[in-house]
Amino acid sequence: MSDPLLTVEQAAERLGTTVRFPRRLIAERRIAFVKVGRYVRIAESALSEYIAGNTVQPIRRRRSRYGSAA
Repeated sequence: MSDPLLTVEQAAERLGTTVRFPRRLIAERRIAFVKVGRYVRIAESALSEYIAGNTVQPIRRRRSRYGSAA
């Protein structure tokens, strides 16, 4: 199975951003991309890796029964 290549516009839509954001990621070499002639494409797996690599997990804090001691 081949990995589908997305246009910059499709990548922006999946990220929920404007087109400018994935273009900046490409310019700063923060995401893997493919040059097809003069066109730039982003592999769907590269976009998934970027999302997974930048996902921040919530911090689980234990709540004190008695509140703060201040």
